Amino acid sequence: MSILNSILALVIAAILNGTPLLFGTMGEILTEKSGNMNLGVEGMMYMGGAVGLAGAFYYGKAAGESAFGPAAVIIAILCAFIAGAFGALIFSFITISLRANQNVTGLALAIFGTGAGQFIGEFMRTKEGGFVAVSNEMKAAFQGSPFPKFLQDIPYVGQLLFQQNIFVYLGIILALAMAFFISRTRFGLNLRSVGESPATADAAGINITRYKYLATIIGGGISAIGGMVYIMTIAGCVWNHEGLSGEGWLAVALVIFCLWKPQNALWGSALFGALMILYLRLPLAIPNEIYKILPYFVTVIVLVVTSLRKKRENQPPASLGLAYFREDR
Repeated sequence: MSILNSILALVIAAILNGTPLLFGTMGEILTEKSGNMNLGVEGMMYMGGAVGLAGAFYYGKAAGESAFGPAAVIIAILCAFIAGAFGALIFSFITISLRANQNVTGLALAIFGTGAGQFIGEFMRTKEGGFVAVSNEMKAAFQGSPFPKFLQDIPYVGQLLFQQNIFVYLGIILALAMAFFISRTRFGLNLRSVGESPATADAAGINITRYKYLATIIGGGISAIGGMVYIMTIAGCVWNHEGLSGEGWLAVALVIFCLWKPQNALWGSALFGALMILYLRLPLAIPNEIYKILPYFVTVIVLVVTSLRKKRENQPPASLGLAYFREDR
């Protein structure tokens, strides 16, 4: 029975730690489906974490005792999305309109976003004279389950399925909706065609610029929500400028691991979440740094295997990372 409890605790912790990665990965998948490779996910998650916390904190401060937990959740989501969308808009203008190198621009965005997020977080902390944290009532809205108590109290099943925070369920819904959008709708098929062959899509009358802009901006906003989820759940609704370090790069690796499929991100994020905390649950006589490189090591293996198999459906979009010049059509 103790072994079962240990496994259940590991799975729950994996889901908790994987949820921020799920949002970061879904945002980058949507971006890369358009042919844009935004390596600035780390920076956008930092901005989302800082701005999302700021939105919830100052809402609670302004509303006082009348603050409503669900309203704080919505405000935090919107603030984080806007912050990430703003960073992605800068990236889009430079890479789509100005046709600059996407790799260099993405790395610059990662540095800019990390610095901006740390500045905002430290500015709030200094201004407030201590830790920036929301009230306990608002914490319950971010970290508690939306399901009734009798479902949560079901042995094992309730703990696994009904005691997760609200972002777990939102992430699952969003991943399934994104998978349906990409593979089953006309706009999703147009987006895939833009990422695979923008010249062909352009000849068919599809507005390449519009699709690239929208996919990149919306994807950046979704990735930034992942940063907010980390701060408001794992970090305990307290700003921690070191906690987010590496989350964005893991999300980029997870995109490759999931083969650019949102539905795969559901279990992939949980697996990566488990690998991130494995050193706490399975202590061995090896350095913790070895544990921390496991997600990247697994990604490399998947990348090698899929490259050897050469199945087109498991490969990245053909025009990924390449600027589109209509004159070359």
